[in-house]
Amino acid sequence: MRFWFKSNHLVGFRFLMKSLSRAVLFSLLIVFSATTLFGQRKARKDTTVILISDISVQFEATAAMNNLYNFNFEKAQEQFRDFKQKYRWHPLPYFLMGLAEWWKIVPNMKETKYDEKFLAYMDSAIQIAHNLHKNFPEYKTEASFFLAAAYGFKGELYADADRKNWVKAASEGKAALKYMEECREKNNLSPELQFGDALYNYFREWVPENYKSLKPIFWFFRHGDKKLGLKQLKEVSYNAFYTRTEAMVWLMRILAGYENDPQRAYQIAEYLHQTYPDNPYFHRYYARMLYTLGVHPKMEEQCKQIMQRIDSGRFGYEAVSGRYASFFLAQLYDAQRKWDDAKKYYQRTVKFSEEAGATDSGYYLYALISLGEISQQTGDKAAAKKYFTMVKKKAGKKEEAYKDAKRRLARLEKASKD
Repeated sequence: MRFWFKSNHLVGFRFLMKSLSRAVLFSLLIVFSATTLFGQRKARKDTTVILISDISVQFEATAAMNNLYNFNFEKAQEQFRDFKQKYRWHPLPYFLMGLAEWWKIVPNMKETKYDEKFLAYMDSAIQIAHNLHKNFPEYKTEASFFLAAAYGFKGELYADADRKNWVKAASEGKAALKYMEECREKNNLSPELQFGDALYNYFREWVPENYKSLKPIFWFFRHGDKKLGLKQLKEVSYNAFYTRTEAMVWLMRILAGYENDPQRAYQIAEYLHQTYPDNPYFHRYYARMLYTLGVHPKMEEQCKQIMQRIDSGRFGYEAVSGRYASFFLAQLYDAQRKWDDAKKYYQRTVKFSEEAGATDSGYYLYALISLGEISQQTGDKAAAKKYFTMVKKKAGKKEEAYKDAKRRLARLEKASKD
């Protein structure tokens, strides 16, 4: 495997590990519809009852997950602790507590302060699930759900650009795929298992299509089907109970990023934000889709709300969300020739980018270029030179931003000599 780690396609490999790991993550949520953990269970553990359609089970599970998605972690974790008191012998409560830590990471994947707790909960879930898998045959499939999910989450974290632990990512991803295949053998338990298959089908084909040098890795994986994967994701988004939200998130990201269907992605983003209005990740994705489609009045309103929540210290609203919102506002005011407002928000984009450690991003570089342009238009050539010089220092020499800044500096130099 070391050859792949040293190639020029680390980004592709990272995407591969994240995609294939995430493809099995949420298979665990099917366990909500395939276990009696939230229902009445007989005292003896050799009696298994499946309550797929029990309304009270669905209601209790949904309440906890809704609190989590809406960033009401205190309430969600209170419910998860109740599960732990009842079912210490089962991986579910440990996994859910880990899931809460995961969503604290999602708004800013560069944040590592939640990693240790997240990994500890996932390791506990894995240890307990292995015990069920090995010693209690009646719970083997249920344990496989949790093993696939917990290993998958760990794999995605290790494959993140700021962790770059490729060896661990590969190891966790391999384990996750092993247990996902066990789940597939029992896919008659619930149609919600289709979610894991949907992601696998799509990314199994998408990754080698877009990263040709990674094709040999896929000789060891069963074939997928992108069209089928999208169809499955849509079906889960419309019809599933427990995995519906996660399927919608992935469908939104795929439609916006890979399938060039921003209108449909916007519809999903709007629904997610309206359903979970305090989730910063859904909030900024909604703002992003409004920007992409040019829906300026709504975009301005949402971006200003994001900025207000950042300034007031709302949990989960931080530099990454601020970078998006401030750049979108700056672009809007720049187009309207409101230079003071545009300058203000470009400056905040620069500040947020620096806080987030994202000074190589397009938002940062083009905010600097735009500040240089505004400085030129307002007659401050010294400031313009400063901003363009900053771009040259931060951008790679092959990047368009570097070339653009170099041209602008040359014109400034020539104008000063005339």
